[in-house]
Amino acid sequence: MSDAPTQSAPPAPGPGDSGAGTGGTRGAPEAPMPTPSSPGKAVVRPGDRIFTSLTTGSAIFISVLIAAIGAFLVWRAVPALSRNEVNFLTSREWVTTDINAMAFGVLDLLQVTVLVSLFALALAMPVSLGIALFLTQYAPPRLSRPLAYVIDLLAAVPSIVYGLWGLLIFAPAIKPFAIWLNENLGWFFLFSTGSGSIQGGGTIFTAGIVLAVMILPMITAVTREVFAQTPVSHIEAALALGATKWEVVKTTVLPFGKSGYISGSMLGLGRALGETMALYMILRTTAKSATWSLFDGGSTIASKIALGYAEFNNDIQAGAYIAAGLVLFVLTFVVNAAARAAVAGKKS
Repeated sequence: MSDAPTQSAPPAPGPGDSGAGTGGTRGAPEAPMPTPSSPGKAVVRPGDRIFTSLTTGSAIFISVLIAAIGAFLVWRAVPALSRNEVNFLTSREWVTTDINAMAFGVLDLLQVTVLVSLFALALAMPVSLGIALFLTQYAPPRLSRPLAYVIDLLAAVPSIVYGLWGLLIFAPAIKPFAIWLNENLGWFFLFSTGSGSIQGGGTIFTAGIVLAVMILPMITAVTREVFAQTPVSHIEAALALGATKWEVVKTTVLPFGKSGYISGSMLGLGRALGETMALYMILRTTAKSATWSLFDGGSTIASKIALGYAEFNNDIQAGAYIAAGLVLFVLTFVVNAAARAAVAGKKS
């Protein structure tokens, strides 16, 4: 016998060993590996599809609704504008009693509306900013929460209550101060003698202060919520660098919440432009033209429409007031568009 090592021959493949290397231990074919989905194709779940459809439909519905309101105003205003004997945008007259000789213009109404709204906004914005900063940065929680609730409750007070308060209580109380402003600062156009009666109190000065109180809760609520979302890491980083409390507010809180502050202010301005009952009760109508003085009388567009409700039984006469409402509609749209553009510019 030879001592040379022997090598055993490999076993012959059996029936189950066919296709070696492609099967498992028993030669069964492996399941195919799942093909990864393409990176550009995201999986869309039914809930996402439904939510996207609802939000898109809501946006389209609101856009169509706004366009329908504008179209309705134009449709109802055209018959009256065709009978108007003066320029609607530049005339200060308002004579609609005779439908065959109508002369109505919106210039005076637009001037009073813009002046009283801007005056109210100029008063409300700094106060709202100070209240929002105090509630979010300085006041302890046990004090800030009750104060926030009280300020929010001011928004729930009806407009007619503000009108009664402004007419019966605030106007007599503010009259000495208004007279002092007129006598000592009358050289400045805002405090010059206007078309209204300072003694009677039914002026833009009184109405603007009452309107500022009305829009104050709205601006404060939006600003407070935005300031409260300031990242804590930013505040802590500023404090770690040795910043004082005011420096923290100036370098972190105000830059972060500036867009929200502007948005809240424009929301308040929209409320001021459309306010009706309070201004209807406080402002005294006058036949004199507006002079850009805070001591003017007159009517805003909204209060003029409320004042002329007795003429709405005639479509032509009602069309004159609808034309004024169309101007207010366009003005509000322009203000909101400008606010969104300003906010977008701040973010970028």
